[in-house]
Amino acid sequence: MLIRRPDDILPSEITPQRVWQSRRAFFAQAAALTGAAALPGMASAQTAGQPKLATVKSSYTTMEKLTSYKDAATYNNFYEFGTDKADPAQYAGKMRTRPWTVLIDGAVKKPVTLGIEDILKLAPIEERIYRLRCVEGWSMVIPWAGFSLSTLLKRVEPTGNAKFVEFITDMQKDTMPGLRQSVIDWPYNEGLRMDEAMHPLTLLTLGAYGETLLNQMGAPVRIVVPWKYGFKSGKSIVRIRLTEQMPRTSWMKSAPQEYGFYSNVNPDVDHPRWSQATERRIGEDGGSIFLQRKRKTLMFNGYGDQVAQLYAGMDLRKNF
Repeated sequence: MLIRRPDDILPSEITPQRVWQSRRAFFAQAAALTGAAALPGMASAQTAGQPKLATVKSSYTTMEKLTSYKDAATYNNFYEFGTDKADPAQYAGKMRTRPWTVLIDGAVKKPVTLGIEDILKLAPIEERIYRLRCVEGWSMVIPWAGFSLSTLLKRVEPTGNAKFVEFITDMQKDTMPGLRQSVIDWPYNEGLRMDEAMHPLTLLTLGAYGETLLNQMGAPVRIVVPWKYGFKSGKSIVRIRLTEQMPRTSWMKSAPQEYGFYSNVNPDVDHPRWSQATERRIGEDGGSIFLQRKRKTLMFNGYGDQVAQLYAGMDLRKNF
C-alpha cells in the first residue's frame, strides 16, 4: 500500500530525527559546498533555521526515503523569484511573511480574512510524507506539515454554487525580482475542482521537515496536491476564492497547449516537449540530476487508490 495507517508506521519510517534536529549543522555544511557558495542570498536569509512546528502523526504518508533538506531547500520552482532552480533560495529571503493574511471568499456563506497565526490554530498540524512530481520530470519526497484544506473550506461554508477553488499568490514587487519577467500574467493563480480541494490528501501546508516553511518553499502557507504536478500547488497564498466557473489558471493562460486545468500525473500523456513516462528523483544518486537513474512515473503519482474515483468516466488524455 502507498498510504498507511498510524498503527502500521514504524517510528523509523517517520521523518528521521537527524533531518530536523541537525538542521543548523546541515546548512552549515551546505554553505561550505561550491553550490552553496553560488547562492549568496541563501546564506543571509535561509540558513539560520525556521521555527519548529509541533506535529502529530498522520495516516496519509508514504514510506519512501526522504529528499534531503538541502536539496528541497535549494532546488525549487518559484517563478516570482526567477526561472532558475537556484533563484528562489537566492532571492526569497527578502520576502515578507509577517504579518500575513489569507482572504477566503467567493461562493461562501462566511467569507473571512485569517491571519497566519489563526490558520495555525485551526487544526492539529500533521506531518505527511508526500511525493512531489514536477512536470519537468523530477521528483522529491518531502515531509510536509499542515492539515487537510477541507478543514478551512468547511469553516467558510461553501454555497451550492461553489464548484471550483482558486488560489491566488502574493505579489511583492520590491522583494520578488521574477515579477519583472513576463513569463506569467501575475499574480500566479491555480485552481482545483471542489471535490479535489475537499479530498483529505489536499494539504493546506504550513511547514516541512518539522519547521515552518522556508520562503523558497512557499512560506508561510501553500497548497500541496500530491497526485498532481507540482505547479498545481500554489505557494505564498493570499486569497482562496470559491467560484462557480473553472478559473483560467496561470499556466493555462501562458501555455494552453502544454498545461491543462487538471494536470494529474499521467505517464501516458506526454508534455508536448518531452515524455512523462519516467522521472528522476532529486538527490537519489548524487551529482547532477541528469546523471540520476530514471524511475517509471506512476499514474496519479502513486495515489491512484485514493483519488482515481474522482475521475471515473473522464478521458484523462483529453482532460490533461
